[in-house]
Amino acid sequence: MLTETNDYAKLCREFRWEIPERFNMATACCDRHADGSGRLALIYVDEDGSSRHTSFDELAVLSRRFANVLVADELTRGDRVALFLSQSLELLVGHLAAFRAGMISIPLFALFGEDALEFRLANSAARTIVTDAAGWQKLQKIRDHLPDLKNIYLVGDDAPAGTKQFGPALQAASSDFTTVDTAADDPAMIIYTSGTTGNPKGALHAHRVLLGHLPNVEMIHDFFPKADDVMWTPADWAWIGALFDVLFPSLYHGVPVVGHRAKKFEPHAAMQLMAEHNVRNVFLPPTALKLMRQAEVSHPGVKLRSIFSGGEALGAELLDWVRSTFGIEVHEGYGQTECNLSVGNNAKLFPIRPGSMGKATPGFDVRIVDDAGNELPRGERGIIAVAQPNPVTMIEYWKNPDATQKKYVGGFLLTGDLGRQDEDGYFWYLSREDDVITTAGYRVGPSEIEDCLLKHPAVAMSAVVGVPDPVRTESIKAWIVLRPGFAPSEALAREIQDFVKVKLAAHEYPRFVQFADNLPMTATGKVLRRELRALG
Repeated sequence: MLTETNDYAKLCREFRWEIPERFNMATACCDRHADGSGRLALIYVDEDGSSRHTSFDELAVLSRRFANVLVADELTRGDRVALFLSQSLELLVGHLAAFRAGMISIPLFALFGEDALEFRLANSAARTIVTDAAGWQKLQKIRDHLPDLKNIYLVGDDAPAGTKQFGPALQAASSDFTTVDTAADDPAMIIYTSGTTGNPKGALHAHRVLLGHLPNVEMIHDFFPKADDVMWTPADWAWIGALFDVLFPSLYHGVPVVGHRAKKFEPHAAMQLMAEHNVRNVFLPPTALKLMRQAEVSHPGVKLRSIFSGGEALGAELLDWVRSTFGIEVHEGYGQTECNLSVGNNAKLFPIRPGSMGKATPGFDVRIVDDAGNELPRGERGIIAVAQPNPVTMIEYWKNPDATQKKYVGGFLLTGDLGRQDEDGYFWYLSREDDVITTAGYRVGPSEIEDCLLKHPAVAMSAVVGVPDPVRTESIKAWIVLRPGFAPSEALAREIQDFVKVKLAAHEYPRFVQFADNLPMTATGKVLRRELRALG
């Protein structure tokens, strides 16, 4: 754990990784708190507002039972167990059971369609999947294409032919299970990450990945944990930002987590949930914060201690709104599925600079390099890279040695993101390498333009892409979702274009403005610019 201080240099200088040779996430996140005291682990809030409290003791019993179910199904160490569920107790039990049995869990986003689901299950050769009725509706259409998939467990009261009921299977199993003795470097989870080209790649992570996340989580949440902390995120527990920025670090520290299966993010309902369950710490993706600002939310019962955000730059406008609404700073963090939480903020350690991702996390050596891995001078644009080895880094891309090899150059993991580091050590995200717009000889990153657009009173959300231009190579196009009270018009488009010319630069204004009801986004709330580029 980090020692609380206001001296960032001292914090980094005195930090030392302590990674034990033997480590299992089920033991670390469950068993060491399952001491018979009934310590609270999970508060699950149903759609009707009712809640169920689960202790670490209960979690230990349930996950041991399901570990026995997996072994009885003739799964062995290293086999893959897929979890196709939203936030839920059953999802958490599935992960912990897989860890106990030395197997590899695979989180799958509940809104995945059939093609996305089929690729991940086939590529991983998953032997077992836990899902619900909605997931089964998709799964049964591709079932015949998945010869490795032997066991399908459904959460709920029904078990159609070819499936088994999850609840009764647990109840029939023994709660006596000896957790496999795993090394910290043993594989534990595959998290699929989509690139801009080709099929998704499965980042294979070891049990140590949890320990690698702790310094950033502790720093960003203002030296987490503290007394009465309770954690919540609306983000789906299928991606690394929810699993390892929220769920597992909280359980590791014995902090209760609030789970809620919302059909969509509703700002006022989110405030009510945080008030009712005394939430003190949150991870709110930028999209959620923008929607909350748009809805002008407030609630006297919400008393947050820390707010973590990441995935897209927030900008000064949104930072000011969070400060005035919640009375605290929002701390942004940066990372990616392959090597997460390498950069972050804490206002007590150093001043927040709007638009900056913050400084390197204690225990991380982050540089700006060129394609060959050579470090670039401060202020220059280059690739954000993390020196290796580091416990948070993936083992490899699953069944993809070529892609794994391309990820590393000269002792660094290349994130594929472009950025710069200023003279004071702050990192500034510019764009994905493939999001850079080349227009009339200029290389323009979309984030700065999007941040400027957000300052216009009519703009709720925006996404900027490059579109082919026979003269300029590319022209800048902005896709804009308007705030309530504003209607699309040519006059408003011109006004927004002039706004960017004045506020930012003449060569960075969007020559084309397209109004839209919504923007295509990933499960993590990141805008899918490649889909917008495809639309032209």
